Formats: sequence, structure tokens, C-alpha cells
Amino acid sequence: MTTTAPQLGKNRKKRGSILANTGLYLAVGVAALLFLLPFYLIVRNALSTDPEITGENWKLLPSFQWGNISELFDDPTVQFGRALWNSLVVAVLMTVGTLLVCSLAGYGLARIPYKHSNKVFYAVLATLMVPTAVTFVPSFVLVSSLGWVDTYRGLIIPGLFSGFTCFLFRQYFLGFPKELEEAARVDGLGYWGAYWRIVVPNSLNFFAAIATITFISGWNAFLWPLVIGQDPDSWTVQIALSSFMTNQTVNFHLIFMAAAVSILPLIFVFLFLQRWLVQGIAQTGIKG
Repeated sequence: MTTTAPQLGKNRKKRGSILANTGLYLAVGVAALLFLLPFYLIVRNALSTDPEITGENWKLLPSFQWGNISELFDDPTVQFGRALWNSLVVAVLMTVGTLLVCSLAGYGLARIPYKHSNKVFYAVLATLMVPTAVTFVPSFVLVSSLGWVDTYRGLIIPGLFSGFTCFLFRQYFLGFPKELEEAARVDGLGYWGAYWRIVVPNSLNFFAAIATITFISGWNAFLWPLVIGQDPDSWTVQIALSSFMTNQTVNFHLIFMAAAVSILPLIFVFLFLQRWLVQGIAQTGIKG
């Protein structure tokens, strides 16, 4: 029996599809390995000794020095447990405060009509063009004059407002169904009631996405906590991590162990909220 032309075409398409899928899986596999390589190096070096990290004879597996964990938390010069707690408090409170402040600002710019709303919005966008380093000196002077150095207030309050987060909330609320808010006003709710009882419960996916980004940013903050946290008791985890590298010595195994411990909360937060991250950002809808 001879093979017809249509069957030959189908066979070619099938083989082409198999080859394309195989190439795609290989590319994704290589990308995944490259992405996981830094995490492997962190864990491998965290469970090794300094000679094993810097030596010429490279070993794929570490010697599993579990005592590095206790050495990290028992180090008298660096209160790493305290630093983890400080970072957790700062990241959580900054996330909650940023969500409240920026969502209210974004909702007001998107829904409350007044003649200067566009000017205020453009002023918010203008803050995105100012380098953060430019505001450090005046911000530090203000925080210092208020007596907030080495306090949670000094670490958290100056970073509560974000022009970019406000912009994202405004864009999202512009696409939020007005019919739901109009129904709420018929029931006697004002702007605050519509925001709190209608908009927020129906926008949890987007709030979760912004919360993930804000938490990661607050946890990884380095420069501002370095300026404000002058006392070791107020150090965040990033400042404590950097203290293992000095002009005289570099404790490689402690640096890598501290890095491994410090990324665990971020991994848990990302795994828990990852399905909302892309979905929430995609819902912003860049509209006028």
C-alpha cells in the first residue's frame, strides 16, 4: 500500500512537532539548571569548610559541616537571629503599610474626581525619575531629627510610599468594574466603604502580587538599613551578612550559610504567592 501525499504531510508535521517540543524541553532544562546553579553553590559552600571552598580540588558534594549552622547563630560578634527578626518585622510592616498607603493613593487617583488629579499623578510619576541616592541625605537628616535612628520607625516609615506601586494600583483600579462600586453607592457606601468592602475583597490576587514584590524588596534592602541601623541590635539580615567580610578576614562558610538561611523566607513567600504574582501584574492594564 502506498502512502498518500496528505499522510506524508501529516507525518512530517508530527515529526516536526516532536523535534520542536524536544528542543523546547532541552532549552527549558538548560535554563533551569543555570537558574539553580547559584543555589547549589550556596548550599554546597554553606556546608563546607573554608579550605574546601577556596581549595584547588573541587568536590561536587560538600563535607556536610552541619556545625556551621550553630556557629552562625552562636557568633558573638554578629547577632544573626536578631537580624533575622529585624528583617522579618521590617519586611512585614513595610508590606502592610505600603499596601495600605499606595492602594489608597492609587484608588483616589483612579476614582475620586478632582481637577488636579492628573497633576498629582504626574508628580507621583516624577518621583520615579529621582535616583534613590539623591534623597538619602535629606531623608537621613529628617529621620535623625525625629530621633528615629536605630529604630523600626526609621527603617520602615520612610519607605512606605512607592511611586511605582502607586502607579500600579492606579492602573489596576482604572480597569476595575465600575458597576460594582456604583451598586455599593446605591446601598449608601461612600468612597471609603466602596474601597474597603467592595474593591479590596475583589482584588486580593493583585494585592498578593504587590505584597510579594514589596516583601522581597523590604527583606533585601541594604543601603537604607545600613545608614539607619548603626547599632548591631538594629541590623537587618543583609547588614549582618555583610559583616562576615572585613578588611582582615573573610569567613566564607559563614557568609554562604548566612545567605542560605536568609533566602529561605523568600523562597517560602514566593512559593506560597507565586501563582498570584504574574497574574496580578498582568491585571494592571496600562490604560489612560
